Amino acid sequence: RDIGATADLIRRTVREVDAAVPVLSLKTFAQHLESNLELWIVRAGAALFSIFGGLALVLATVGVYGVKAYSVARRTREIGIRMALGAQRETVQWMILREGTVMLASGVLLGLLLAAGTGKLISGMLYDVGALDPLAFTIAPVVLAAAALLATWLPARRATRISPMAALRTE
Repeated sequence: RDIGATADLIRRTVREVDAAVPVLSLKTFAQHLESNLELWIVRAGAALFSIFGGLALVLATVGVYGVKAYSVARRTREIGIRMALGAQRETVQWMILREGTVMLASGVLLGLLLAAGTGKLISGMLYDVGALDPLAFTIAPVVLAAAALLATWLPARRATRISPMAALRTE
């Protein structure tokens, strides 16, 4: 429906009811929300929290990748020996992924416990969100787990691509 036609209809209706009441300005609810400073502050804060959350996810992923890449690099000789003795690439990859998954599971569990405690502490500051919001408590761990598994899989894949002879010559 046309906003201008609706505004004219409202002006006519107000004049019919009481011609002495002036209609100075009409705004749609969307325009009112856009011009509301308090709501803009809340939106800006939410946007900042989203940006910082994304940066935290990137930093966590880079950190997990760095730790796993360093761990796998330190074990290059061991991985070379395993593969020289006949270990399959998938077996070695699964070994490294399993270690990363144990680290990931303990981190997610500890993170969920800390998030639940923090949510209870700051529940008075949360607007229209529960302290234990199911959406946040499922999406965040899933995204973090996927990023951590990718950060673990990349060094594992790289380690199994090295020839056993080259791995034995390292260090």
